Amino acid sequence: MRHIPIFTFINKMDRDANDTFALLDEIENELGIATCPINWPIGSGKNFQGVYDRNTRKIMTFSDTQKGTKEGNEEEFSIDDEAAMNRIGQQNYANLLEEIELLDGAGAEFDQELVTKGELSPVFFGSALTNFGVETFLQHFLKMTYAPLARTSDKGEITPFEDYFSAFVFKIQANMNKAHRDRIAFMRIVSGKFEAGMDVFHVQGGKKVKLSQPQQMMASERKMVEEACAGDIIGIFDPGIFSIGDTLTTAPDKFAFEGIPTFAPEHFARVRQVDTMKRKQFVKGINQIAQEGAIQIFQEFNTGLEEIIVGVVGVLQFDVLKYRLESEYGVEIRMENLPYEHIRWIKDKSLDMDKLIGTSDMKKIKDLKGNPLLLFAHEWSIKMTLDRNEGLELVEFSKD
Repeated sequence: MRHIPIFTFINKMDRDANDTFALLDEIENELGIATCPINWPIGSGKNFQGVYDRNTRKIMTFSDTQKGTKEGNEEEFSIDDEAAMNRIGQQNYANLLEEIELLDGAGAEFDQELVTKGELSPVFFGSALTNFGVETFLQHFLKMTYAPLARTSDKGEITPFEDYFSAFVFKIQANMNKAHRDRIAFMRIVSGKFEAGMDVFHVQGGKKVKLSQPQQMMASERKMVEEACAGDIIGIFDPGIFSIGDTLTTAPDKFAFEGIPTFAPEHFARVRQVDTMKRKQFVKGINQIAQEGAIQIFQEFNTGLEEIIVGVVGVLQFDVLKYRLESEYGVEIRMENLPYEHIRWIKDKSLDMDKLIGTSDMKKIKDLKGNPLLLFAHEWSIKMTLDRNEGLELVEFSKD
């Protein structure tokens, strides 16, 4: 949906795996994106011998000191070298030649332009545990990436070469350090130069803010940064004022970046806290988790937060919500699954919901910003509601 490049690394080839072609089919069918393998595994599980690089026509295998360990060097052979067959075994070699022929004849051709548009995903195979295939992936990744691009705003495109600073918030994470109950807003710099402690205008908040405690992260390590430029990602301490999609800038002519698409939930549940005395912690916790984008929360149309409806894309997110509320906020909850499977945003936010004619399995709700939405148990109910309300426009995805 966001048309960003997607690079695929299929890991754990040193473990038993599905058929390689079946893995590619699953990516294409589930994600709706074409795939182009850059390297190809030779065997899998205990029989994993290495990978074949389609660009160089080279076979890279484990050295004797590397297999099953995190150290050692790769050995490299030309596909046409008899030593390659001797190294990986005659059966593996025959299977590889057959699969290469099938790939070259029926597989998608590599096209950098399609990769850039997010329509073709380069695929790599390897084993991170043994550090095999990872360097190949990183080398190709650097070749296939490009300079930061312009981003659309309500005042046109903002390029990385503008003199003023601008950035947008794409992720929020609470309680990254449980000892400090911190909350970090991650932002991507679109233009200009960032300097620690600088004052910028928070467009959605309508006021100036100081960007304090700027951090960059690698795995569990953090480091403070003094400067950053277009294309960089930094984390800023968030006192609770930022939301996903917010714009920050020093431009004299203020603008807002285009919103980030929000996926439509497919599973819904009514959520209540068990201990009514912990209402404050419950509301705080569920709001913070929702602001991170992990879940979406809604209210009955004519009520407040007495009744909270949670929407998720996958049911495991309900388990994550339950665990985080208990472990981070000390709140135990009960969830009642709801029969709805479809959600639609109403394009005209000024629509009188009381006059809307729906179906028996439709529910009127609103999000935290007060936007009107409809829940449906069946897809045919959506069409029936549209037929009964002339001029009604429903949208499947929203933009924060």
